Amino acid sequence: MTTTPAAGTLAVPGATLYHERRGEGPVLLLIPGGGADAGLYAGMAPALAAAGRTVVSYDPRGQSRSTLDGPAADQRVEDWADDARRVLELVSPGEPADVLGCSAGAVAALGLLARHPERVRRVVAHEPPLVEVLEDPAPYRALFAEVRGLTRTRGPGEAMARLGEGLGGEPARREEPAELPPEILEMAPRMYANQPFFLEHVLAPFTGSTPDVPALRASAARLVLAAGEDSRAIPALYGPATRLADLTGARFAEFPGGHVGCAEHPSRFAARLLEVLDGN
Repeated sequence: MTTTPAAGTLAVPGATLYHERRGEGPVLLLIPGGGADAGLYAGMAPALAAAGRTVVSYDPRGQSRSTLDGPAADQRVEDWADDARRVLELVSPGEPADVLGCSAGAVAALGLLARHPERVRRVVAHEPPLVEVLEDPAPYRALFAEVRGLTRTRGPGEAMARLGEGLGGEPARREEPAELPPEILEMAPRMYANQPFFLEHVLAPFTGSTPDVPALRASAARLVLAAGEDSRAIPALYGPATRLADLTGARFAEFPGGHVGCAEHPSRFAARLLEVLDGN
């Protein structure tokens, strides 16, 4: 079993993707969200590989080590979904794979399932911020537009502070997360450098997108909507997952931690993921 990831690159239309893989067995693709990269899953990837999985992740286009061919522009869900498909064609040709996507990565995973259901065995979409499915998305639409404007006029620091304030909610009291693994600490400077791109070109386009509910309903048996137990009081993070579960008939599952539970509690998150992928 390979515990140190093997790295490579993949040319896709409009970008070159950096990807990592470790372990042996059926493929499990981990899609990071906006501002993050493959390092987001570094804390739990070894446990998943030890469970008999080939664990694959990559930096989304325009973030960290995945470069765009042209200037930065608003990102499209269909491009991110196609990137995921192309990575799967590379690492699991002809065989469906399990997929976890978190945040904007969950939006991409839903797009992958809607467009290419034959490529996946099961998709776990953790806290896709698809606020357009909520009963009243207008306040969040306005918030994300304000955050984009603040990024341009006052910088990403103030924009991130406004985003956190606007999302609101009082997270449930929880145990202190374990010490973060070196790979996640190593990712921190890359995430900081990714903030302007995320806030200007990913946040508003992805939260403002509308999922293909009929296509997802047709593949509901392959879909699990998920959210963190610490996100219950944050409607923009918890609400879309429960609402999409209602709309599609797919299962809903709760996971440890909050929006980044995979980094906060990697061991518990990995164990829960394996349970869900096994249908438990």
